[in-house]
Amino acid sequence: MPQRRKIALIGAGNIGGELAAAAARRQLGDVVLLDIPEKEGVAKGKALDLAQTAAIEGFDANIKGTSNYEDIAGSDVVIVTAGVPRKPGMSRDDLLSINLKIIRAVGEGIKKHAPNAFVIVISNPLDAMVHEMKKITGFSKQKVIGMAGVLDSARFSCFLAAELGVSIKDLRTLVLGGHGDTMVPCLSYCTVNGVAITQKISKERIAEIVKRTAGGGGEIVALMGTSAFYAPALGAIQMAESFLRAENRLLACAAYLEGEYGYSGMYIGVPVVIGANGIERVVEVQLSAEEKAQLDKSAAAVKELIEAAAKL
Repeated sequence: MPQRRKIALIGAGNIGGELAAAAARRQLGDVVLLDIPEKEGVAKGKALDLAQTAAIEGFDANIKGTSNYEDIAGSDVVIVTAGVPRKPGMSRDDLLSINLKIIRAVGEGIKKHAPNAFVIVISNPLDAMVHEMKKITGFSKQKVIGMAGVLDSARFSCFLAAELGVSIKDLRTLVLGGHGDTMVPCLSYCTVNGVAITQKISKERIAEIVKRTAGGGGEIVALMGTSAFYAPALGAIQMAESFLRAENRLLACAAYLEGEYGYSGMYIGVPVVIGANGIERVVEVQLSAEEKAQLDKSAAAVKELIEAAAKL
């Protein structure tokens, strides 16, 4: 009987709990939910609670809560959510100095105990955190990736489907760039069952929806006092599933670029194919002059954030 795959989740907060539930229900493999010693009880409690749903949901998976990095040994996938969540009025950039220290410690733990894992970073500010993760672990660019574009594209699809009054199943959207206010929805690649949204929605209304998408995380923080967790978790699970099942899905993710789109030595959201080797390739799509200018602006903001992180 083949051995089940193993997914380690670093951070047992709201996103970590949703990640664990989704991974178990989709039977992606055994799950380890890890948090700091002060929150070990939370990790163990969520793991036990979830394990008790197996008979109801009908899944087979060993689920363990822990604060010991040795328990992530042999993980095929590590998803990192560790860090301080956003609070009302706090930007992603405000999180930089706090979460940078956390991501460095997490990176050391992964490097030592799960050196062959495919690492997906969700922690904010995303682009700087995933860059730091690659730097600390020394892993290849194929094995360290950031979850951003999948979430941003999902938010854009949600708002567009509501605007058009159509099934969200027929929406296909592509959002590139940094994860934040400078994200770039590529309208020429956003369609409803093949029909460009620009044929169905006015330019002015699209601009309003784009603005809401860019502030999507902040809108949720303002409403409930903490960061989103359902959609971010499922975005990361979609990426993990494509890796574990060698699906070769084309997804918008924060990838390390070496010349693609004219950028080098940095992470930014672009379309990538995720398969059995991690990032199989970066896909370069043709952008309009306006989209490329917006992407350049987004890349400059990401570069500034990475340079700020390097000084801390």
